[in-house]
Order: sequence, then structure tokens, then C-alpha cells
Amino acid sequence: MIIKRENRQVYINTHLGAIFDLGKRNEMQAIQSKWASRFIWAAIIQGLIAVIATVLIAEPLTYFGITWYYPPSKVIAGGGGGTWMFTGYVLYLIVGVVAIAVTAIFYFYIEGTMGRVYTGLTNYLAWGHLVFMNVGVAGSMLLMMYGGYLAGWSGAAVSSGGLGYTNYQIHTHYLSHFQNPIGALVMLAALGAVLGGLGFVLRMRMK
Repeated sequence: MIIKRENRQVYINTHLGAIFDLGKRNEMQAIQSKWASRFIWAAIIQGLIAVIATVLIAEPLTYFGITWYYPPSKVIAGGGGGTWMFTGYVLYLIVGVVAIAVTAIFYFYIEGTMGRVYTGLTNYLAWGHLVFMNVGVAGSMLLMMYGGYLAGWSGAAVSSGGLGYTNYQIHTHYLSHFQNPIGALVMLAALGAVLGGLGFVLRMRMK
């Protein structure tokens, strides 16, 4: 009877220890994956914005004969200043959606695989990376798309619903007003990327 009791006690202690270790591992995994999760959510939000932009460009309502703005397809086909719109759209998909999602893999590798959780200075660098890069990319690319749309619309012939502006008028009335804000937001995104890269280096070198 004594042997059975001792065996039962060892069995209970072993299972309690396993449950405790499992809970501790889950807690650590939740902590280690915090920045990967934040960048994944950022990519999801950017992807949602990209979907909205895609719907506006594709104009599904024209199938029902409903047109309440100048067709973006004509802007893209028209070339000229309208190429800003296509360039901004493609770059937004690449940098604003795909690159943000891929960045989460780096954070997961550093925190989840290497076990080096972001704290202190590196935590602030990660925040700068998340905020500056997402705001800079979204802001600059969406402004580029909007500026390109206005340029394409204003340069189109009056008979097709445009304004018939010359290239000089397009640049003076529209594109010139977008250059500085777009440039500033691109610099903001670049700053975020630099802060993130610095955080990667510091966190990987720290113990």
C-alpha cells in the first residue's frame, strides 16, 4: 500500500509539473509573438484598404450602368500623369501589404525562434517601425494614387468627361501639390524601416 501511494504521488507530481511547464510555455509563446502579431494585424488592415482601392478601380457598379465618378480604368489607359495612380497602387500592394506581412516573419524568428523578446530600447524601435512604416507607406501611396487619378481625369478630353488640361496645367493644378507630402511620407516610411532594422540588429546581438 505504501508503494502504491508513493507511486501515485509521483504520478500526480509529474503531471502537475507537466501542466505547469505547458502553461509557462504557452505564456512565453504569447509574449514572444507579440510583435509578429502586431505586424500581421497591420498587414490585414493594409490589405483591407487595398481591397477597397481595388474595388474603386475595378468599378463593379458599371456593370449595372451606374457611374458616379470618372473611370479609373481610363486614367490608367490614358498614361501621362495618370501613371502615378497605377504606380502608387502597385507599390502599395508590394510594400504596404506584402512587405508588412513578411516583416512579421522577422519578428517571429527573433522572438519566437531565438527567444529574444523585445524590451527597453528595442521595444521603442519596434513601435517606431510599426507606426512610421505603416503610416508612411499608406499615406504616400494613397496620395500618389489620388494625385494620379486627378491628373488622368483632368488631362482627358472634355468629350470623354475630362477637363482637357495640358501637361503644364496638370502639373500646376494637381501634381505639384502632392510632391512634397508624398516625399515627406516616403521619408517617414524609410525612417520606420531604418528603426526596425536597427532594432533587429540590436535584439539579435543582445543576450
